[in-house]
Amino acid sequence: MSGTYDLTEYMNGAVENLVKSAIRSSLKNPREMAFLVQYSLKARQAEARRRRSEAVNQHIPPFLIASISKTCNLYCKGCYARANKSCSEAPDANLLSMERWSEIFCEAEELGVSFILLAGGEPMMRRELIEKAAEYKGIVFPVFTNGTMFDEKYRNIFNENRNLLPILSIEGEQSQTDLRRGAGTYITLMDEMEHMNGKGIFYGASVTVTTDNLNYVTGKEFVETLYNKGCKILFYVEYVPVERTTEYLAPGDGERQLLEEKLQDMRKQYRDMIFLAFPGDEKSTGGCLAAGRGFFHINADGGAEPCPFSPFSDISLKENSLLQALKSPLFMKIKQAGRMKGEHKGGCILFENEEYIASLIE
Repeated sequence: MSGTYDLTEYMNGAVENLVKSAIRSSLKNPREMAFLVQYSLKARQAEARRRRSEAVNQHIPPFLIASISKTCNLYCKGCYARANKSCSEAPDANLLSMERWSEIFCEAEELGVSFILLAGGEPMMRRELIEKAAEYKGIVFPVFTNGTMFDEKYRNIFNENRNLLPILSIEGEQSQTDLRRGAGTYITLMDEMEHMNGKGIFYGASVTVTTDNLNYVTGKEFVETLYNKGCKILFYVEYVPVERTTEYLAPGDGERQLLEEKLQDMRKQYRDMIFLAFPGDEKSTGGCLAAGRGFFHINADGGAEPCPFSPFSDISLKENSLLQALKSPLFMKIKQAGRMKGEHKGGCILFENEEYIASLIE
């Protein structure tokens, strides 16, 4: 229990630090500041709920990742969602309904979940579900989007509901972004950042870090460009090699160490920005945070998966509650097997052990 308790303290501290950093980043934005002050109270209440669950040996992670859409309007190179067939253009009757997602958000709020990251596919292809998420003010919903589907109605939705946090995906400079995401994407993103900055919307950006772009996306020119556009959060997500021929692009120990050093420098230089890395320093958290340790993933069909890069499930949220999903036999086996603490080449330890994870279900 002591190890779990230490992890609980770490995760609770991470949430508290995120909220404090967000408040510091919003000192010049009265509307955002007002929301964050209210949310900080809700975050403390959520922490109290998680602690009460911990007291009866039920660990509740403060984060969830929810892929709410299977479709996307872009065809990005190296997309993990298309590689594992969780993103396609075909209509799918199995898609989790808006009503069930709403129930899941309600269950999450009652359990003490503080953040639900909305992903896809492209999450903004389900506008009605984005609007439904906005109703749950005790949860912040970072919406990881390719940034090409904004219109005035969507901007107003984000402006009026500050618990919705747009996170725009970008790969670096124009040539790097357009090479992976399609011609014209970079200009679209820059224009959208201008719109959101003009409205005072608290927004962020997400970068897939590879051995090719690491130096540029952690450099002054790139960060300064986003900073001047009003970007307040910068996520660095390590590339996971969905194809074996691209393994050389995954950051190794040396690149991770360099990224951490760069993050520390950026946090000192840009005091009103938040810099986050995923998966981050796994050694300080006793290994991978997936499978319910720090978060888990709900796919668009409702399957509870260890993480988006480990698309295996033995329980569905269609028939089961969020609490039942946390007790998934697969999650229990993964944690008991000790595979989450091992060394890995880059990106994701569960991805590298995909055959083993699949065997746990069989």
